[in-house]
Amino acid sequence: MTTPAPTAPAPAATTPMSRMAALARAELTLFGRSKGTLVAALFVPLVLPVSVRAAAEDMDLAGAGLTVGTVVLPAAVGFSLLFAVYSALVGVFVVRREELVLKRLRTGELRDAEILAGTALPATLTGLVQCLLLVAGCTALLDLSAPSAPHLAVAGLLLGLVLCAALAAVTAGFTRTGESAQVTPMPLMIVSMIGSGITFPLELLPDRLASVCELLPLTGIITLVRGGWTGDLSASEALGALATAVAWTAVAVFAVRRRFRWEPRR
Repeated sequence: MTTPAPTAPAPAATTPMSRMAALARAELTLFGRSKGTLVAALFVPLVLPVSVRAAAEDMDLAGAGLTVGTVVLPAAVGFSLLFAVYSALVGVFVVRREELVLKRLRTGELRDAEILAGTALPATLTGLVQCLLLVAGCTALLDLSAPSAPHLAVAGLLLGLVLCAALAAVTAGFTRTGESAQVTPMPLMIVSMIGSGITFPLELLPDRLASVCELLPLTGIITLVRGGWTGDLSASEALGALATAVAWTAVAVFAVRRRFRWEPRR
């Protein structure tokens, strides 16, 4: 009587979370090997708030009900979102696309949303940790009290992480090469730093100009973060900032679904 040949064990079932975690671990290794990305993502956002503090000390903040701390802290969060998440991820998406990594991943079990989320996870977590460290540093060094409305600050930070990751995927669709990925994020970054209340509070701008700037992608995020500390946002203002951030996030996600490029641009 012959003994039946042993059968190979069935492969372990995978879940979306396990697949994204595996991709995120591989992406984290690649992320750590890129010296330029690490410098831009980790060190630039730590240095720029210093210049904002110097500028804020010359502003007439008392009339707007602000302090140096409530100007610098949202600026620090904004810089981290722009550099550690948005700008870094544009380069990551473009390079992975041009190296055919994204195309190969689509032939496996991973779905499109899982590929994008797993690829974005290391930079997004880096931005989150950096924001928390910057908040702790600003609170200690600038003598800030605890946030008056912490739920607004948390909502603003989490929405900002999702929005910047989605905007990075949108921008990557218009970016041809890894070299040009250093340039294509600049328009949104410059507009956001100037007009979204990062380097200059909207409260100090003329009303008409401030009303226009309130519609920019990151303005709602910065407004929520600042309002979380000052506690002076009315319910309608908080809902308006939240609606602006959610609307931009929805538009960005829709654009990614329709326009994201998985094939290299020739």
